[in-house]
Amino acid sequence: MGSLLKIKDLHANAGEKEILKGLNLEVNPGEIHVIMGPNGAGKSTLANVILNNPEYTKISGDVEFDGENINDLSTDKIAKKGVFMSFQLPEEIPGISGMNFLKFAKGKITDKPVKVFEFKRQVMEYVEELGMNPKLVERNLNVGFSGGEKKKNEILQMLVLEPKLAILDETDSGLDVDAIRTVSKGIEMYKNDKNAVIIITHNTKILQYLNVNYVHVLVDGSIVKTGSADLAREIEEKGYTEYKK
Repeated sequence: MGSLLKIKDLHANAGEKEILKGLNLEVNPGEIHVIMGPNGAGKSTLANVILNNPEYTKISGDVEFDGENINDLSTDKIAKKGVFMSFQLPEEIPGISGMNFLKFAKGKITDKPVKVFEFKRQVMEYVEELGMNPKLVERNLNVGFSGGEKKKNEILQMLVLEPKLAILDETDSGLDVDAIRTVSKGIEMYKNDKNAVIIITHNTKILQYLNVNYVHVLVDGSIVKTGSADLAREIEEKGYTEYKK
């Protein structure tokens, strides 16, 4: 089985500023990768560039997903191919309930009619397993939600949409221990030997509940070191000083 995601010598800008400077990364099915680094290193930029967010510009290099070059695909087409991204600050969307949003998104990705009763039953099973308030999925999407509720809602979306690759951009940011445990549980529920997860984080707490394959240190736009979960604990103790130029 080939790589799920392969990034080769990627250079990318945010506006006029070069952020990614020759980044390389390979993610195989069945793996959990963690990307850590100081503020401004390019972690969130990497996530956005994979999905071709138009606010960022690829200068050179290649992004391949499931054996296909996706450099020039639009964000919606990349998502349809099976790439999911959770956001640091999930948007509030008045006028559409969480359930209707999920139903619409599922239909768009699968190109098949959603069987409403079966779909709702599955969603509510996930809601129960994640310990979410079931009333949240009937409310306007993320409107008035706490930070923890928004992050759990992102994990619910991941479970429902069943992407091949889930990119979690600081999903654990600002969460208490119980919420981190819930997010970790959701990742374990999602995880199988055919999909993969990239976790972008400043915090090693989430790693306590997951079986992580690789930790990457991203500094000044490129990955400068890769190791096991022990590398994350080393960073927590010593910081990033030795990796900075």
